[in-house]
Amino acid sequence: MADLKIKGATKAFGAVKVLHGIDLEVKNGEFIVFVGPSGCGKSTLLRVIAGLETVTDGEIEIDGVRVTHLPASDRGLAMVFQSYALYPHMSVAENMGFALQNMGLKKPDIEARVKRAAEMLRLTEYLHRKPKALSGGQRQRVAIGRAIVRDPKIFLFDEPLSNLDAELRVATRKELAALHTEIGGTMIYVTHDQVEAMTLAHRIVVLRAGRIEQVGSPLELYNHPANLFVAGFIGSPRMNLLPATVETQQGELRLKLGNASLPLPFAVPGLASGASVTLGVRPEHISIVPQDGMLSLKLDLLEQLGGETFFYASAPGLPQITLRQDGQAQLQRGDTVAVRFAPQHIHLFTEDGTALARP
Repeated sequence: MADLKIKGATKAFGAVKVLHGIDLEVKNGEFIVFVGPSGCGKSTLLRVIAGLETVTDGEIEIDGVRVTHLPASDRGLAMVFQSYALYPHMSVAENMGFALQNMGLKKPDIEARVKRAAEMLRLTEYLHRKPKALSGGQRQRVAIGRAIVRDPKIFLFDEPLSNLDAELRVATRKELAALHTEIGGTMIYVTHDQVEAMTLAHRIVVLRAGRIEQVGSPLELYNHPANLFVAGFIGSPRMNLLPATVETQQGELRLKLGNASLPLPFAVPGLASGASVTLGVRPEHISIVPQDGMLSLKLDLLEQLGGETFFYASAPGLPQITLRQDGQAQLQRGDTVAVRFAPQHIHLFTEDGTALARP
């Protein structure tokens, strides 16, 4: 186990700059998840940490030791890739122990490490099989086991579950969480999957265009996004982001939202009539009410999932609005409903996308 510090890391491929001054500290034993859209630099950042790419500028430290220019083989890290990259002619045990042979460990030590990793990952009965005789989930567990046996300072995962089907992803995600609890290692994990990020991470690092937008626990980012990008990226379905204008009615500041006028959810010093803002509200914080609604919406589509229902609705002058409610709904497409937003869960963002903080 180890801690990691990245100081002002930049990475350019020729004239194309991919990482822009990354500063990040990872504590010993943390599970950190990098998320962001395709091309944001999350895999490049992971490869820079691993030593598979060299930084153009900046420093990387592991346990207080500068490793910026050390080759990957000397950093004491282990990486699990999206593809399993198993040797097809070797058994599971041989695949897991191959790196240890190259490190010069004796056969009894290799067997002991492989046995321990196999027990953790429930692979003991498959140790003599070849990769072709394994399912996708089992092959990915072998790839993870190959990393575990090396007893690395930090585990690096580059979208390791993306090749698995939905059911296997869920099962393997649970196994990863349990594995981290058991071995307590420092883990850095790259994914584009919201659920993986929210359920696995101690802290999430949100990246956009090679820059860190926000770092925090999953619920910090969900409840207190720093800007419009994080608000729209974290959460599935995404937060509703609705354009609004501040207006004055009878001496009171309100929000003009389409054809509706809503009370300002909280006082914002310096916010004046005529200002353009974005109102953010998550699907679960919108309630259908029998009367006295803030907005009138027409239901365009319903998704009845049994335990919950998703509504996709429209109102003049606004983008489509998503609602989520527990249970089953006795409503149909084309119905008009009144809705209210939970005022304590409304977010406001300035024209440049910065979140306006509640007092």
